Amino acid sequence: PPGGVNLREGLHYNPYFPGGMIGMARPLYDGGVEYEDGTPATTSQMAKDVVTFLAWAAEPDNDERKRMGMQLMFTMALLTAFLTYHKRFRWVAIKNRRLEFKDMN
Repeated sequence: PPGGVNLREGLHYNPYFPGGMIGMARPLYDGGVEYEDGTPATTSQMAKDVVTFLAWAAEPDNDERKRMGMQLMFTMALLTAFLTYHKRFRWVAIKNRRLEFKDMN
């Protein structure tokens, strides 16, 4: 706790809690986990990992939705290319056609 804050027995400092004192101890401590890749196990790193896991657990269909979105973008790109070809090269004969009217007199 910062200087000037006196905590009662059994309470812990929490700057985000009204009054700054809470009965629950800190859930994450430095070095609480050992990462396989050698990442330092700081409190902020572990908190980031927990938040990432909770976001993943909250939306289990997120990966499938992203995959479908990429398939949609690919399909739309192919469709746009096909329609551009069709408009520019298939309609050119109709678009540039010249109509002449004969004088019947």
